[in-house]
Amino acid sequence: MSLLTLFLFVVGLVLLIAGAEVLVRGASRLATSIGISQLVIGLTIVSFGTSAPELATNIQSSLTGHADIAIGSVVGSNIANILLILGLSAVLGPLLVSPQLLRFDVPLLIGFSFLVFFLSQDGTIGRLDGAILFVSVVIYTTWLIFQGRKDGQPAPSNAEGSREGSTEPPARKRFGPFPQTWIVDVVLIVVGGAMLTVGANWLVDGAVAMARLFGITELVIGLTIVAVGTSLPELATSAVASLRGHRDIAVGNVIGSNSFNLMSVLGLTSLIAPGGIPISEVALQTDMPIMITVVLLCFPLLFTGRLVERWEGGLLFGYYLTYITYLLLRGADHAALPLFAVLMFVVIVITFVIVLVQAGYELAARARKTGSSLQ
Repeated sequence: MSLLTLFLFVVGLVLLIAGAEVLVRGASRLATSIGISQLVIGLTIVSFGTSAPELATNIQSSLTGHADIAIGSVVGSNIANILLILGLSAVLGPLLVSPQLLRFDVPLLIGFSFLVFFLSQDGTIGRLDGAILFVSVVIYTTWLIFQGRKDGQPAPSNAEGSREGSTEPPARKRFGPFPQTWIVDVVLIVVGGAMLTVGANWLVDGAVAMARLFGITELVIGLTIVAVGTSLPELATSAVASLRGHRDIAVGNVIGSNSFNLMSVLGLTSLIAPGGIPISEVALQTDMPIMITVVLLCFPLLFTGRLVERWEGGLLFGYYLTYITYLLLRGADHAALPLFAVLMFVVIVITFVIVLVQAGYELAARARKTGSSLQ
């Protein structure tokens, strides 16, 4: 039983990640061949592709009655993206933070997080809630495209486009004479979609069996193994970007992925699933507030010097290990859980105070510098 469970989970995860890559490749090539700009492709198809594993897993979980895995994978993925992925990327090399992220994207992510938390207060993210979330992501994506064209910025590239020496064909004229390539692109899209469907099915089945085998809740499985597994594309993208010196990409990748997870993944899933997505009391009272706390911590941390230093990355990674320890203690209903929760709360409060003081000092220093330059 345990070997079959592990096999289903691992193969399902591989199919999810590979399926997302194949789907994005086919959709990007097809969009290019009919004249859609690289900017629009980057801000729509590629952004959707990075969230495709979470979306497929959520839809499959909700349709099969495993809502805890659905909500756990999104909340856990957003926590892992900041604490684990951003932390490890910063350890590999200090990360730069663009002014636009601080002015718009991070505050918007904070707003999205509170919106999801507010919509969940009745214990369900229903279809009306899903419509609100999905309309929000459409508006968000439209603004990104408009802003990108206004600023003349290139589109965010996917893994395929970011590789050195890429042989991706240049954009073709709209409806150019390449019907044979269109067929190949459509086949890639269909194959990628099929891989996502099968992979999500096996991943959810493996996760459910794993939860039963180890005697822990499906919510904990969703928050840990499923969340980290579906975040592997973001981890690979951010780590490679950091190692190659593109240290502004890693932060934008994490913030953008988190926003799409909340808006598109939860929005589409609640629209498709009958009755929406039920939210368990423990997720509403504990895990969602932790997700919001992590996002709030992210803002002053990114603001200080507009740089995420190596020691700050190590701090984020340490917090993620602490959170995983807390989840394991909670899943096992361990006697040390209450004391550990209190200690974790104290550490978070102390960290908030330190980071806020540091951010205040940074603001004061900038104000003094601006004042002296005006004299």
